[in-house]
Amino acid sequence: MTSILDKASAIAEESFIAASGPGGQNVNKVATAVQLRVNIYQLGLTPRIFHRLKDIAGNRLNSAGEIVIDARNHRTQDANRREARARLGEMIEEALKEPKRRAKTRVNRVGKTKRLAGKKAQGQKKALRGKVEF
Repeated sequence: MTSILDKASAIAEESFIAASGPGGQNVNKVATAVQLRVNIYQLGLTPRIFHRLKDIAGNRLNSAGEIVIDARNHRTQDANRREARARLGEMIEEALKEPKRRAKTRVNRVGKTKRLAGKKAQGQKKALRGKVEF
């Protein structure tokens, strides 16, 4: 698991852009927001993990196969960089978790007859509706 996170950190490209929000005049002078890009094809994931990561990424995945994460909540580049990397790590960890398989359930004989009796009663009720003939 950590090897995939390490690999993602190694191939991640960061660019800093001007951010909106708190910071006063600093916002106008310093590019503090970070845009983190990771190409998921270079991670070397198994097909199951790859598809789960694609589903988790959603609209953050562009047509070039890059996950783009914008972090602009903090006033410093370093804090935004840490937040972006943490969000990427959370996405990858969630993709690595194997979902629990659903256990099939069976209805017993009594339950089946109750269900069929209910359907029959509902059908009778609907059959009695309609035009009345004199």
